[in-house]
Amino acid sequence: MSVERAGPRNFRSALRRTVGAALLAAVALGPLAAQAGGPPTAKVNTTGLAVTDDTVKVGILHSVTGTMAISETGSVQAEKLAIKQINDMGGVLGRKVEFIQEDGASDWPTFAEKAKKLLVNDKVAAVFGCWTSASRKAVLPVFEQYNGMLYYPTFYEGLEMSPDVIYTGQEATQQIIAGIDWVVKNKGAKTFYLLGSDYIWPRTSNKIARKHIEKLGLKVVGEEYYPLGHTQFNSVINKIKLKRPDVIYAIVVGGSNVAFYKQLKAAGIDMTKEKPLLLTISVTEDEIRGIGGENIVGAYAVMKYFQSLDNPNNKKFVKAFKDMWGQDMVIGDVTQAAYLGPWLWKAAVEKAGSFDIDAVRKASPGIELKTAPEGYVRIHPNHHLWSKTRVGQAQANGQYKLVYETKELVEPNPFPKGYQ
Repeated sequence: MSVERAGPRNFRSALRRTVGAALLAAVALGPLAAQAGGPPTAKVNTTGLAVTDDTVKVGILHSVTGTMAISETGSVQAEKLAIKQINDMGGVLGRKVEFIQEDGASDWPTFAEKAKKLLVNDKVAAVFGCWTSASRKAVLPVFEQYNGMLYYPTFYEGLEMSPDVIYTGQEATQQIIAGIDWVVKNKGAKTFYLLGSDYIWPRTSNKIARKHIEKLGLKVVGEEYYPLGHTQFNSVINKIKLKRPDVIYAIVVGGSNVAFYKQLKAAGIDMTKEKPLLLTISVTEDEIRGIGGENIVGAYAVMKYFQSLDNPNNKKFVKAFKDMWGQDMVIGDVTQAAYLGPWLWKAAVEKAGSFDIDAVRKASPGIELKTAPEGYVRIHPNHHLWSKTRVGQAQANGQYKLVYETKELVEPNPFPKGYQ
């Protein structure tokens, strides 16, 4: 596929012309063989990136302070684990990967400032980072202006497709729409109460959810939003009890989750009875670690990854993660998606034979990762991943029990017709 700095406006049209050819370019990735030396720096770095004969610098940009630290810390740990494993097997094109870490501090202007530093001052070859859509939207103009490449790990609302981003989490059709279809088909849900934190992702996600619910001939009986860091949910919980929806559709993020789920339980809502049923697309095992499993047991989550997945790739990943960061650590969906970023970048660099951003961009569609903890993923020409949709039910031990998964990979469609 040729999307050589076509710019975000032309990216989609260039994509449509070349999607067929790009799918033929799949390249298998796995930590199987170490690099034995590498090509000359002048050949693999023609644009002044921070690449020497021995090293290549990348950026890590997440919130490790502020309300989003509860969610983003795991992403940092996963990216560092992947980089360590890549270095242990010889690096990328014979060069060890060094990272420069910056703290977005749960503040969107800070994310933009740090992104510019990484690209302009540090000249990193790639950045692994962001969590919220607000932080991604804040840095996107910086990446597009300075021709950087961001590997973004969070499930999100879709409605975006940039040549400067590889989206390693799910978009709306793989999570929001699929999750509503599941709860309607399997639980007979007819009424929904939408609840979210007050920023781009929850509002846009609930807009898509509402459209889909109404397309199915069903009803939204309430919709509320609260600022990031909000801790008083008793008022909305009382409204939910009065409305008696079949489903509480919750997209509360960050530290607010701790207060929300504890107050929900204190108000007498027993999620194990599923009256109402709670369905979330924002609470991973990372958040449950703060919430406490006993406060969310019975709730359902729509993700593509749970730590409890029973496959050889995941068992190796969980062991390596705990060996590096502590046996009491847990791994959520976004943490796993963050782990994919360095591996997908490595595969694209090696396929391109260059660290240059344009070359990596061109090489990315078709890259597949057979060693992904979630099982298997592949980069679509629209820069999102083919992956499975899964539903898990929260257990008292803080883990999710898998109750549903698609048989096949779900093709990413960030611009579903009728939902824009």
